[in-house]
Amino acid sequence: HVLVVPLRVVERERDLPQEESISLWLTMRRVNDVIEKHYKASALNLAIQDGRDAGQSIPHVHLHVLPRVKNDFERNDDVYDKIEEFEYQKQSSKLTVPADEDRRDRTDEEMCEEAATLRALF
Repeated sequence: HVLVVPLRVVERERDLPQEESISLWLTMRRVNDVIEKHYKASALNLAIQDGRDAGQSIPHVHLHVLPRVKNDFERNDDVYDKIEEFEYQKQSSKLTVPADEDRRDRTDEEMCEEAATLRALF
């Protein structure tokens, strides 16, 4: 699961000027190619929740890229049930998700290592 996020923080896709919107979607296409190859995926789910009423959890427009492989779910649409189940677990506290103030920031070293790994793919 990868997020494609514009550098400038805006809540909704419509809040991006046309040039930035085009750049966001073109970046997603580039990320798609790399992620599909890196994870040996045969397909992708692409999603955007554009606004709070659409399920957007943070007020910063972003695109989700989920690599998929054949038969990763018994029924292809079961992926949506799993996503919904995960969201329900977060909301019902069955899944331990720390409050933002209790989360441990990744170290600069951890972030640099991850960035170097992904940078090499581009």
